[in-house]
Amino acid sequence: MRDGALQIDGLSKRYGHVVALRDMTFDVRAGELFGFVGSNGAGKTTTMRIVLGVLAADAGEVRYDGTPLTIDTRRRIGYMPEERGLYPKMRVGEQLEYLAQLHGMTAPAARAATRVWADRLDIAHRLDDDVQALSLGNQQRAQLAAALVHDPTVLVLDEPFSGLDPIAVDVMSDVLRERAAAGVPTVLSSHQLDLVELLCDRVGIVSAGTMVAVGSVDELRADGESVLVIDAPDAPTGWADTLPGVRTASRDDRGRTELRLATGTDDQAILRAALATGPVREFAHRRSSLAQRFREVVTHQAGEPEPPTRTRGRRGRLIPTQQTWPARRTDPAKGSQA
Repeated sequence: MRDGALQIDGLSKRYGHVVALRDMTFDVRAGELFGFVGSNGAGKTTTMRIVLGVLAADAGEVRYDGTPLTIDTRRRIGYMPEERGLYPKMRVGEQLEYLAQLHGMTAPAARAATRVWADRLDIAHRLDDDVQALSLGNQQRAQLAAALVHDPTVLVLDEPFSGLDPIAVDVMSDVLRERAAAGVPTVLSSHQLDLVELLCDRVGIVSAGTMVAVGSVDELRADGESVLVIDAPDAPTGWADTLPGVRTASRDDRGRTELRLATGTDDQAILRAALATGPVREFAHRRSSLAQRFREVVTHQAGEPEPPTRTRGRRGRLIPTQQTWPARRTDPAKGSQA
């Protein structure tokens, strides 16, 4: 079936006794930004190198638009390696034109595309400089330009945000969204999970060479733990220990109780139980972040107990049925006092 997607199907790779990939399977849909995340050594770069044809898989297949990749289709992939691959003593402009021609563009088309992407990524004033004369951030911009200059139909980016300043992160994020809007399937790996959470349509979590969880950020977070923090100073100690869906409850010396909840727990039922003990001054809900879900999945995959770490997220209020809130409130869309 021809659908414009990049499909990674059952990849396996072994180096002697070391298993790098074990039945690695996922797809990146047309126009999708797919976050590929995992610990160091999990198999992300090996997977990307197999997609590019740099490495051969022991088993499995990579397809684009329903067809196994060939030399010709791989020429249409834009690749940004984790170890930056530009020639340090070659001028930026000459290098981008050269790489574009390697991907099949004519010299005039390569020259025009180089100018377009240099302007877009704010390195036009450095085209006559050697790559080694650029700052790390500008080298990153040049490397992204090299991945985009030949108008690729697929993007594979390994740690594209490493070393970038906040302005460059915004520029690169905008570029990736634009390419996705043009229908380009994009897979990117990053250890910056906050950026992955904001940018990607779906995320795949890989551990020990295997894809262990795939879904949208909301889907992954929904499967994880969430936390309620209730400020009910008159509630007796242990008031929430037996409530349905409460995994653990801990209370500090100020009367604030932190509850860790199972998926699907009725928040309003917990609020009503708290109100039955006396006034509730605050009711804050922290959904599991992608970083927290990542820790849960990878730790569980390793067979270790899940660490009792605090989740972080935007605070929101639930409207009580028996208690009037004070004038101070939180805007859930902004996470600040309103």
